[in-house]
Amino acid sequence: MGLQYGLEIVGTFVFAVSGALAVREHEHDLFGAGFTGFITAIGGGTLRDILLDSYPLVWIADVTFLYAIFAGIFVAFIFPNFLSKLLRTLSLFDTLGIAFFTVLGVEKSLSLGVRPEIAAIMGMFSAVMGGVIRDTLTNVMPVLFRKEVYAAACMAGAIFYLVLNYYGIPRDFNLIASILVIIAIRMITKKYKWSLPRLD
Repeated sequence: MGLQYGLEIVGTFVFAVSGALAVREHEHDLFGAGFTGFITAIGGGTLRDILLDSYPLVWIADVTFLYAIFAGIFVAFIFPNFLSKLLRTLSLFDTLGIAFFTVLGVEKSLSLGVRPEIAAIMGMFSAVMGGVIRDTLTNVMPVLFRKEVYAAACMAGAIFYLVLNYYGIPRDFNLIASILVIIAIRMITKKYKWSLPRLD
């Protein structure tokens, strides 16, 4: 199993956990948590692949992604109290998810022959749309529209990946480094409550 495939599985798992945990305060049952976790995990990547005319969709072509989603939902449902004790659990899993999916979205887009500018947008799109769908389903303001650095962190990581790729940096190193850049931006901006200028 290559690094990219492993990151795709892990990213799918953590997004499923993020989606399933998001409904905990709304008293949803296992099906509600499972549905939200499933949509969160596949939403961004599915919309990206549809826009790029890439078929079959990855979770349809490879059942391992479904198993990763089911595992994430199971973990969130069986160990909610343990997970709730982790610092900013939902934010943690959401940050991991967007970091993985941004970089993997950029790489997949490049493999389909699109221009780097489009690849960066598709990477960001892959990362944020699952969270937007999750927040919409749970009737909260999508994190994309809150006063925090979210989509911008994804775009920064996507551009970072493209720059390293342009200069021929080894692929596996590039994957890890770009993921860490996104995680670092999210952690630092949340800690110091930094945000982009508002449109007044």
